[in-house]
Amino acid sequence: MDTKIAIVTGANTGIGLETTIGLAKENYKVVMACRNKDKAKIAKNLILKKVPKADLDIMILDLASFASVNEFAKSFKEKYKSLNLLVNNAGLYSKSNDRTLDGFEINFGVNYLGHFLLTALLIDLMPDNSSSRIISLSSVAHKSGKIYLDDPNFENSSSEGKAYSQSKLACLMFADELNRRLQSQGKKILSVSAHPGVSGTDIFRGISKYRYFIIKYVLAPFLFHSVESAAQPILLAATGENVKGGEYYGPQGYKDFKGEPGIAKRTQYSNDPKIAKDLWEISENLTSCRFGF
Repeated sequence: MDTKIAIVTGANTGIGLETTIGLAKENYKVVMACRNKDKAKIAKNLILKKVPKADLDIMILDLASFASVNEFAKSFKEKYKSLNLLVNNAGLYSKSNDRTLDGFEINFGVNYLGHFLLTALLIDLMPDNSSSRIISLSSVAHKSGKIYLDDPNFENSSSEGKAYSQSKLACLMFADELNRRLQSQGKKILSVSAHPGVSGTDIFRGISKYRYFIIKYVLAPFLFHSVESAAQPILLAATGENVKGGEYYGPQGYKDFKGEPGIAKRTQYSNDPKIAKDLWEISENLTSCRFGF
């Protein structure tokens, strides 16, 4: 049988690590797309202890650099002839006045734009069937977000909360718009979104030590679920038999923070196809990259 190839961005920690473990158990060869090679090696060894049969390949990817995204895509195409699953997982929560190497607001640039570019560069490798899937990770934070079409880069304002919410809303709306465009071309590839609820991952590493302490040691024991549980909606979206394009998965419990995975709640704003189309066009301009459809 042909080997199923998956890419998981940010595979060395948190949700990405658990997603990689889950896919390895499903016999995917997983390309661990990570920014730090040493941390990726440590994670690979940890995965192999849990899943000795895991077939893993570390490749360097820094989503804060379009040059790195382009180099990753080029290297991947030289090594692999097809791609079955792309899990756009990597993310951060950081001050909105921080910038990527290309000058973009860092939450928007890393969480969303880097993945938009990566998907555009790799989607042509995906076989045209429903097992081929692009999974975009959103967040419960999308509910407080909007797309600042006139200032997505936060040049004229500064708010890490608004910037993070925008980035995760953008991931959700991108998944929807990508699915609409795939369907309009008669393609069977699925674009699906998911969110992990809330768990004690490294995503909060960019906030103040005081706020990190409150989140990690005061709120987490009562409101959060384990990283293993948080990965379940992503794995369902990636491998579930009855998944349909455009669906959004997440925990079903209190305020969508934790619980069994299922169809997630979302805002009416996030369903607006006009805003999604405008966001797509802005993204193509900012990345200087266009999809082939």
